[in-house]
Amino acid sequence: MSPRRAKTGKVDWRLCFIADSEASPTRDILWLIEEAVAGGATIIQLRGKKWTGREFLRIAVKAVELLRSKRIPLIINDRADIALACRAQGVHLGQDDLPVRAARKILGLGRLIGLSVNTPEQARKAENVGADYIGAGPVFRTLSKLDLQPLVGLEGLGRIRAETRLPILAIGGITPANAAEVLAAGADGIAVISAITSSANPRQISTKFIEAIGKVRKSSR
Repeated sequence: MSPRRAKTGKVDWRLCFIADSEASPTRDILWLIEEAVAGGATIIQLRGKKWTGREFLRIAVKAVELLRSKRIPLIINDRADIALACRAQGVHLGQDDLPVRAARKILGLGRLIGLSVNTPEQARKAENVGADYIGAGPVFRTLSKLDLQPLVGLEGLGRIRAETRLPILAIGGITPANAAEVLAAGADGIAVISAITSSANPRQISTKFIEAIGKVRKSSR
């Protein structure tokens, strides 16, 4: 029997901003989220590896409140308990985190569960265990912790695409200049950390990503 999944048909996968506390230690993370959304980000993932549970929940609740009126989904990194407590729209898991099926027992069918993958085999397994979407990468070299994983590259992204019907958010070294190549390789959208957090103008760079993605979609019609 195929695993049951959350409904993803209405999710706008174009641009996921991963608001990472470690990538932006000197900037207000809620301000970064607000600026990214103002620039066009369509999904926000909140990551706080060094936050205490209380601190993570406090910030997550504020993020949910910030995004609610904009109807932008908030995905919590790693912590299914935080996602449930703050009423976020989902959780994103790594290969060594809580298993997808266990997270589904906690969150039910009403929330999204994403899983990071680095190989076609992991992508196939993600679909088999009931993930709603996958984060694939790193596609290119990046300054984030993704460098600990082997590079996927555009060809590898294409092989991942061939192994799954799940929506794919590509991540790792993606810029407005190479976004078209990433989408052409099979991604449904892109996930960005440092390109936005390190920008002097997070709103402007988010808009540039959205414009680049829009050109690709327009030319493919």
